[in-house]
Amino acid sequence: MPHLVKPVYESLPAAYGALGAALLWASYHWRGSWWSTPSATLGFIAIVAALVLWMHRRDYRATSADYLRRGRPVVDPRDEQRDSQRD
Repeated sequence: MPHLVKPVYESLPAAYGALGAALLWASYHWRGSWWSTPSATLGFIAIVAALVLWMHRRDYRATSADYLRRGRPVVDPRDEQRDSQRD
């Protein structure tokens, strides 16, 4: 699965937030149009997506050491072998 380039990935919450704010503003500005409700709905969804991505990235940065250790044993067997060879 291809990955996004880091600057693009880091800017997604801001882009989603800006898109959501623009859609909410347009929905409020042109209230009488038929597309006001779909615009408000999509704007709200975009803002929620921006917040979810931002919180996910913040959580990953705070706990990245835990993510990197996941799946590894607490005690490395190679360290135990070296310690037993020293004795």
